[in-house]
Amino acid sequence: MTQTLHVCRYCDGLITEPEDAVAVAHELGMSGPGWTVWAHREHAHLVKPDEAPIRILARVLVAKLTSPDAAWRKES
Repeated sequence: MTQTLHVCRYCDGLITEPEDAVAVAHELGMSGPGWTVWAHREHAHLVKPDEAPIRILARVLVAKLTSPDAAWRKES
């Protein structure tokens, strides 16, 4: 039987000991079930969520609010 190896999200190092691997998150896939995010036991508390989706959402909201035809401009 082969051992599944994981990569630490914090340090990008290979996790060679199964008891050292900690699941810290689950990322959804676009066309499938997604995957589990792993980290070394000592790095698990250092892993932060991906900030890209929040940054993208903020840019969309700013674009909507500053648009000349924004709904809040038409109400007055």
